[in-house]
Amino acid sequence: MNLASTFAVLRPDLGATPVAVTPTVYEELDRRFAGFKDHVLVSIFDFAADWPTWERHPAGDEIVCLLSGRATFLFEGSREQMELSEPGSFVIVPKGTWHTAKTTVPTRMLFVTPGEGTENKPC
Repeated sequence: MNLASTFAVLRPDLGATPVAVTPTVYEELDRRFAGFKDHVLVSIFDFAADWPTWERHPAGDEIVCLLSGRATFLFEGSREQMELSEPGSFVIVPKGTWHTAKTTVPTRMLFVTPGEGTENKPC
């Protein structure tokens, strides 16, 4: 399996369930895993441009690890920025914090996300 095409869902009992990435994967996650309460999503995403949205995760902290490329994380309401420029560097986004990322190069990141109640809004 590959996390870019098959996400892993950690259940409350810490067992893992693979879930194929489809255009409706997020709706499927909510449906299959009871609104994603007490579940964690492990995924990989590729980006070549700035994220088009802000997001936040009210259920817990999110861990984002750079696998390749370069990204700058921004946190709404703060002048703080986190530069990820070396593979293996990571950021812990605090629970409930609106965040987005900027990049100008092809970038791949690993996400460990408490998915329940995740919100998005335009940048």
